[in-house]
Amino acid sequence: MIVTTTVFSASTTLNISAGSLPAALDKAAKYLNLEIAYDPELLSKYQAPVLKGSYEASEVLSQLLGGSGFIAVKTGPNRYNIILASEAGKSLENIENKVTRLPVVVVTERLSTDSPYNTRYIRSNTLTATRTDTPIMETLFSVQTVPQQILRDQQAIRLDTAAQNVSGVIQVPTNGGLSDGFLIRGFASQSIYRNGVFMPDALGGGTTRREMANIEQVEILKGPGSILFGRADPGGIINTVTKQPLATPYYSLQQQIGTFDFYRTAVDATGPVTKDDTLLYRMNLSYENAGSFRDFIDRESIFFAPTLRWNISPRTQITAELEYQNFNEKPDSGIPSLGSRPAPVPRNLALHEPLNNKNKGDRQFYGINWSHEFNDNWSINHRLSAELFDFAVKGLFYNSAAPDGSIDRFFNNAPSTVSNRYQSSINLIGNVTTGMLQHTLLFGYDYFFFEDRINGNCCAAAPAFNILNPSYMMAAPVLDPTDNFRVGYKQSWHGAYFQDQIKLPYNFHILAGFRYDNAVSRDTVLGLTTSADDRFSPRGGLLWQPMPWLSLYGSYTENFGASNTLFNIDGQKLSPQTAQQWETGLKTEFWEGRLRSTLSYFNLTKQGIGVPDPANPTRSRAIGEAETRGIEFDIAGEIMKGLNVIATYTYMPFAKVTRDVGFSGLPGDTGNQGNRLFLAAKHFGSFWATYDFQSSELRGFRIGAGVLGIGEREGNPANTYQLPKYVIGNLMASYRLKVGATRVSAQLNVNNVTGEKYFNGNGVSFITPGAPRTVLGSLRIEY
Repeated sequence: MIVTTTVFSASTTLNISAGSLPAALDKAAKYLNLEIAYDPELLSKYQAPVLKGSYEASEVLSQLLGGSGFIAVKTGPNRYNIILASEAGKSLENIENKVTRLPVVVVTERLSTDSPYNTRYIRSNTLTATRTDTPIMETLFSVQTVPQQILRDQQAIRLDTAAQNVSGVIQVPTNGGLSDGFLIRGFASQSIYRNGVFMPDALGGGTTRREMANIEQVEILKGPGSILFGRADPGGIINTVTKQPLATPYYSLQQQIGTFDFYRTAVDATGPVTKDDTLLYRMNLSYENAGSFRDFIDRESIFFAPTLRWNISPRTQITAELEYQNFNEKPDSGIPSLGSRPAPVPRNLALHEPLNNKNKGDRQFYGINWSHEFNDNWSINHRLSAELFDFAVKGLFYNSAAPDGSIDRFFNNAPSTVSNRYQSSINLIGNVTTGMLQHTLLFGYDYFFFEDRINGNCCAAAPAFNILNPSYMMAAPVLDPTDNFRVGYKQSWHGAYFQDQIKLPYNFHILAGFRYDNAVSRDTVLGLTTSADDRFSPRGGLLWQPMPWLSLYGSYTENFGASNTLFNIDGQKLSPQTAQQWETGLKTEFWEGRLRSTLSYFNLTKQGIGVPDPANPTRSRAIGEAETRGIEFDIAGEIMKGLNVIATYTYMPFAKVTRDVGFSGLPGDTGNQGNRLFLAAKHFGSFWATYDFQSSELRGFRIGAGVLGIGEREGNPANTYQLPKYVIGNLMASYRLKVGATRVSAQLNVNNVTGEKYFNGNGVSFITPGAPRTVLGSLRIEY
């Protein structure tokens, strides 16, 4: 008996060539996500017809078996048995008894995208690039997906672990390690999204690192994405896709234990609430308690994320989401530079004061979304959400160290901080045919509002400190209340957008669209409107798919960036930054979509960067400009049965400040003009591979290995110090077995196996040492 165990997908587009009936049934089982049982000896002499188009399971099996004398009998949820038509009158029990006595042969599983057991390293479609469910091979931009299996194999408990599997992306420690930050195509980016909704940092601190317990996959769109996502950073969009309720019950309990006193427990449970599957739920829970290789750093976090979906009808659903996170952790101030390199101090050295270092508070997320299909061609979806922060953060900042190791430090405490974000977005999607042209139309509107309030104390000098002979305060500091400050800031964004994806004859695809943005910012302490901006941004491109396995594309897009935080000589905020990008490339897909690659060339220019105003160096002008050009390569998927790989490489020879002025205001002072962009390495890439043993003796064992390498980078805009290049290696081994209906898996990951000493930077004065050799074990029980 051949069995493929999967989760059912209602209708799937198939392309099954004429051939043997068993081979055709295998393909049908993989692509329709079913469990099909049959006797291969009985069916091997029969041929299956060509089958192309969109079908449900019963239609596919009926057509494949037509004329063979066999029929498909449904014997359970998502399960079919292939029997002789003459046996159709026998009882279901007799049929099951006959089939289950056959020898069992397990074929490679190909599960539905959201199945917890899906082991594929790639996904065929994406929403992030177009906000419509578009095949990646028909997408005119470089977009990469990091699915659940990669997150599991690498034990990705942080978003930066997932992002290292995508070319053009470098992790940047941000906000003392409290926030997710990245460099994408040479430009700093904190454009982190959750199911397409912007999730900005909480002003002044807070934990805005994405908790990974309820993340299904991570999608990264390279280049400007503001036409669909609003005022984003031009380098790219990082979109986290959360786990959704499933109709098939699933339960998972995972315990992780690692070096530096790391403990993490995670629970995942989903299934129907009602017998008719109209009400589904999912619940994710995690608790983390961890130390660090860095002195005086620890973290405790509780995360709870329930989701409830009501399937009102086959065409209408509504989903309610909640996330609650309580965090109690210590910011990491990193180390400074000394001369032109990171200071030669022990990897564990801390510059913060242990008695004045904390980040403690709560984060709450409330969301509701609904969708409705008017018919087969038109649908609408709407999202509403609120994210609320309430926390206290205490830390300090510093400049570069003097040659003798002395360093000036300054307290920056905010014992009362509130950050609230509210959003609404609605999309109308339609499929229209005009003559030979097939259109996918998108009409959308979004609104985003946030408000930040901080009461704090800044910039009081901390006690003298020497990085070569450190000593710390014996009592918590008492700061002068005259140094207290109050910040209040509001901003509202309105955006309307339109997009048309046109499929032409001969497999040509055109995309054209535009967006209109309007944004207003107010200082609520002074009662002033600090900025009011609006702009149209276009986007377009052409793709040709001459063969199913090959796509050639070119695109142009503009970006309306996030508002500057700098002020001009009149006390007004600078205009938002803008950007333009040209991109061209090719994509390939082989072996029935199991292996895909993307090769792209980009030219990205950003304007409106704040530079000093010669009339008053404490103020700025929005005339700065920077440009990057480079080549990126990504490949992911299954090379051979059991062998999965994901590899990336970026070559960025040009990444420079192309326009700037200096602080002096003197003629000829061009500031950082001509300097290389900070942290933008010329060469960087990664490789990861896993192999599932196929022999019966070793079945269940999986091994993996990978490397991550980054070339030398300039540490700051002035290029006064550099971060050295590095290559680190990682290893993984796991074993899984089935005990009745339960799956048990044990896994061990060793990262930085050689203990390489390496550094990441934030582009200013903070440098974060990389972790030494780290061991992380996991025991997971699923059923």
